[in-house]
Amino acid sequence: MVAKADFEQSEGADGADIRFTGRLTLARLGDLSARLDALGPIASLDLSALERIDTVGAWIVTRTVKEHGAKVTGASPAAQRLLDALASDKSEYRVHRDRRPALVRMLEQVGIASRSVWHELIGIIGFFGAMIMALGTQLRARRRLRWNAIVTRFQTVGVDALPIIGLMTFLIGIVVAQQGAVQLRQFGLEVFTINLVGRASIRELGLLMTAIMVAGRSGSAFAAQIGTMKLTEEIDAMRTIGVSPMEAIVLPRVAAATILMPLLGFYASICAIIGGGVFCWIGLDIAPLTYIQLLRDIIPMTDFWAMLIKAPVFGILIGVTGCYEGMQVRQNAEEVGQRTTSAVVAAIFLVIVLDAMFAVFFSSIGWN
Repeated sequence: MVAKADFEQSEGADGADIRFTGRLTLARLGDLSARLDALGPIASLDLSALERIDTVGAWIVTRTVKEHGAKVTGASPAAQRLLDALASDKSEYRVHRDRRPALVRMLEQVGIASRSVWHELIGIIGFFGAMIMALGTQLRARRRLRWNAIVTRFQTVGVDALPIIGLMTFLIGIVVAQQGAVQLRQFGLEVFTINLVGRASIRELGLLMTAIMVAGRSGSAFAAQIGTMKLTEEIDAMRTIGVSPMEAIVLPRVAAATILMPLLGFYASICAIIGGGVFCWIGLDIAPLTYIQLLRDIIPMTDFWAMLIKAPVFGILIGVTGCYEGMQVRQNAEEVGQRTTSAVVAAIFLVIVLDAMFAVFFSSIGWN
């Protein structure tokens, strides 16, 4: 068993005489430095019993010599070379780095995160511009759109997502109706739960929940697929044979997300309304026919148009973000996972920000 660094102490006339034992190395140092600092005056340091010494051990010896004026004895030729090299070094070293104030460190982290978000946003905007240029080039050259690739993405983006989106929004509709009824019951206005469920589902909840779900499913899938293709050099091979990755890979995925988002958003809104209707029927004794008739009078067409305007924008945003993050993969498989996570986080964040901007815009033009 390798002995850890230790020392034996004996009291002399001018101070403690220290005799080091074991291995005075970084791996075997332990708390030796702290125990040395706790001692009083040190007169001599005996290195004859050391099995081994490295630069860290030699630095501890040199520091002790400087602080106490101690004399070193019994150093081997190798140890003496280390001690001579460190003795001629006039640099200042600290065991612990100075800790900056917590506020400074917090502001630094905020600045780094803000700069990262800004660069990410600029990259996504540039990637979107490159995609528009590729689409223009494809249309100008009268090359046929890759409808087979687009329709294939319909399966993964839309059809496979129907069960989870339907179940999620159905349950959200029940929750919104239940919470709204609890609050409105205090004023005897439980019937206005229908207004809450109907307008919230069509205008906001249905589409927003759908966008978040599509970002988690399809946006991450786009990033992982394209990232894997980058690692396996499939994209480089496509460029070599004259096929544009933007036209063959990015455009079909973005087109599929853009086309299907309005349909998925409408489907999610209907599922949320059905969920709210089930609760109103069971919990508030509002007949389904009455529920439907009141919905027709409550929901204005502006809510429907607002949903249809926002949905394609969200689809483009999710598709572009997922493809952009996939294209940024450079080194290894671990980066695929990191970029996939970044694609989901960035898409959801941007969707929520845009939804808030749309809400302000629609309110300003009177679509309340």
